[in-house]
Amino acid sequence: MKKMWQLWLTAVLAVLLLTACGGADDNKDKGTDNNAATTEQSDKENGSDSEASEDADAATFPMTIKDATGVEITLEKAPETIISTLPSNTEILFALGLDDEIVAVDDYSDFPEDATQKEKIGDMNLNIEKIISMNPEMVFGHEMSLPGSEAGYQQIRDAGIPVYIVKNAMNFDETYSTIEAIGEATGKSEEATKVVEDMKAKVEEVVAKTADIETPKRVIVETSDVPEIYVPGKNTFMQEILDKIGAENVVTEEGWIMISPEEIVKQNPDVMVIMHDYTPDVINSVKKRDGFADITAVKEDQVVQVDSNLTSRTGPRLAEGLEEVAKAVYPEAFK
Repeated sequence: MKKMWQLWLTAVLAVLLLTACGGADDNKDKGTDNNAATTEQSDKENGSDSEASEDADAATFPMTIKDATGVEITLEKAPETIISTLPSNTEILFALGLDDEIVAVDDYSDFPEDATQKEKIGDMNLNIEKIISMNPEMVFGHEMSLPGSEAGYQQIRDAGIPVYIVKNAMNFDETYSTIEAIGEATGKSEEATKVVEDMKAKVEEVVAKTADIETPKRVIVETSDVPEIYVPGKNTFMQEILDKIGAENVVTEEGWIMISPEEIVKQNPDVMVIMHDYTPDVINSVKKRDGFADITAVKEDQVVQVDSNLTSRTGPRLAEGLEEVAKAVYPEAFK
């Protein structure tokens, strides 16, 4: 099942990144400044941080927002029952402190630990009937899953349940905006701002630690195993991560491509970052491929596995993903 999910995710990303690479997010949080002003005024009048937060949230609603597809959603109040249909949505919602409001998540939502205790509503094939029967006040869908779930999302809307399609973020800035947008839709704008600030601080810390690297390492990132090895090229999320830490991507093609083991040998990367884990003893398996004994990364024991969830889920842990990739490529900078 894990392999199926990773291969499906890679295939979908390949399509989306090739068609929408480099796109800028227009869904900025329109309510942040107003919320901050409201909170400041409430602090002066009430002298209580908790009361200020409540007043700020109350002042946000009712409101009309647009999701990633341009659909308008009118909310009279912050949703008290929420269903998430993708792990990245789930991680954002939990990070915003919506533990009690989340009533169900998709089968792959496994972080934080509390997400595993929630009711499940399916994997790539959502159980639409179950979602409707639970009658949540908001369902958070995702742009990435639209090819297979658009009809199902419409069924949910037809049942009178709001569906907010979350943008498929293509870079760090769009991830920040996505978190802020979900914060606005749930009455958690202040919490979203804090999450984003913490992420930016971590990113700056990692960038600073790798800023003095004199000789950039040549890197290849595998997201699936033989016989169909997929790797990210230019204008992908991983490219941005490598750019931030001053590493060179050996893949110069656009988007996600399938590459042969022979081409990897030819490129002779200094570091191989492995983002798949469905192959037993995957590091040794990679090293034992025909011809790989001559690759610099193999000879210098620089074949490193990194948790794919940290970089494929565009949510609060993305900054941690950046750090993990940086440690894999430049371990000397973190000693």
